[in-house]
Amino acid sequence: MSSAEPFNHGHKVAKFCYADKALLHRAIEASLAARKEWDLKPVADRAQVFLKAADLLSGPRRAEVLAKTMVGQGKTVIQAEIDAAAELIDFFRFNAKFAVELEGEQPLSVPPSTNSVLYRGLEVPPGGGTGGELREALGLASPPLLPQGFVAAISPFNFTAIGGNLAGAPALMGNVVLWKPSDTAMLASYAVYRVLREAGLPPNIIQFVPADGPTFGDTVTSSEHLCGINFTGSVPTFKHLWKQVAQNLDRFRTFPRLAGECGGKNFHFVHRSADVDSVVSGTLRSAFEYGGQKCSACSRLYVPRSLWPQIKGRLLEELRGIKVGNPAEDFGTFFSAVIDAKSFGRIRKWLEHARSSPSLTILAGGQCDDSVGYFVEPCIIESKDPQDPIMKEEIFGPVLATYVYPDEEYKETLQLVDRTSSYGLTGAVFAQDRDVLREATELLRNAAGNFYINDKSTGSVVGQQPFGGARASGTNDKPGGPHYVLRWTSPQVIKETRGPLGDWRYPYMQ
Repeated sequence: MSSAEPFNHGHKVAKFCYADKALLHRAIEASLAARKEWDLKPVADRAQVFLKAADLLSGPRRAEVLAKTMVGQGKTVIQAEIDAAAELIDFFRFNAKFAVELEGEQPLSVPPSTNSVLYRGLEVPPGGGTGGELREALGLASPPLLPQGFVAAISPFNFTAIGGNLAGAPALMGNVVLWKPSDTAMLASYAVYRVLREAGLPPNIIQFVPADGPTFGDTVTSSEHLCGINFTGSVPTFKHLWKQVAQNLDRFRTFPRLAGECGGKNFHFVHRSADVDSVVSGTLRSAFEYGGQKCSACSRLYVPRSLWPQIKGRLLEELRGIKVGNPAEDFGTFFSAVIDAKSFGRIRKWLEHARSSPSLTILAGGQCDDSVGYFVEPCIIESKDPQDPIMKEEIFGPVLATYVYPDEEYKETLQLVDRTSSYGLTGAVFAQDRDVLREATELLRNAAGNFYINDKSTGSVVGQQPFGGARASGTNDKPGGPHYVLRWTSPQVIKETRGPLGDWRYPYMQ
């Protein structure tokens, strides 16, 4: 297998082999054998590995990981910097901080008893269960009678940092992890794995296992040792994994924890009191940075009729200054090609829909060319129908759909924003009127897990805006926040009483 530069698909940048089912089972067994010693380490010791990895990423390994993110995933230098350096470093450092602080969260104690909480990794009981025949068929030894269990991490192409966090956070909390990276982020993902090993992560704690998606999913969800799945990707894939877990519940010896982030149909809502400069700047960045391939990218824009001529003119004027090209050769490039042929084909179908639909008008862009790289021009589309599929479904490309509403119907339009899409990831409201902001915040309470006021819908920062959404966007576990690490622990509460318990009778019985 191989992956190529998105902006020059004739240039291969990584070669790799898929793990088959037998190799995946061997990886599971190797992880289980390493689990006990890792889980018994003090959390402060485990945290040191990730703090060291953060130091390596901020120093001697920074340029390598950034360069591999640029050429492998088609990111500009700034997009690679805020992802593979800044965000990944923050994930490792903040998660370490949150984990150590969590250990300090202890319950009240009333003499003569002392209460404490032990934050263990996720586990399944030793022995029993199913899978012995499968291990015998694969030539694997019977597992030792120790607490067992692993987490499967399945990462996307669009953020190097997400892959490091999906695998790293459960490992930090004492778990062992099988990490399946995206084929189109293989180069940078493997570099991150090597940084973790260089930082002192013991062998087999995180297993880096490129694999065919269905093979990996079938294998981990049929393993009696599965304790959790940490996923970022498409809704259909996450639903399929969830169904597989449900179908195999009788096989498992614990209830696997499922955490998923699945994208969104993110909105910018503009009120007539909004600052036009902020709307234009924020929307262009949110919709077109990294070619719209961010889970949080603005994909639908709602503009009042009174401001539309001004905002439309400014958007079209500024759009002409956006350069699409090779980010490794021209630092003036704002965004590059989309990730691969599959993505290119999907976006092209949306552009064909825009050309053929009587309710849609392409205002700018709409051209694409895959002769050298998978290039798609930034495109702005006006929709007369707020329920057209282009206003409802995720595109994951540089395509912005707009709807112009009557000024006086802003409340109705806010309700429209809330009910149009099945997603609930990010959204933004632009207004200077404080009463309108209050109303919008109430009406859009459940429309976005990350909600922005007079700011763009992208750019969540670890420790500042923990990220995630509900509805079809996922389980909203908020990676980047203090509670995320708790998702990957199985707390044990311990009560120790010093001194005799006394008579078994209650005083009132005397």
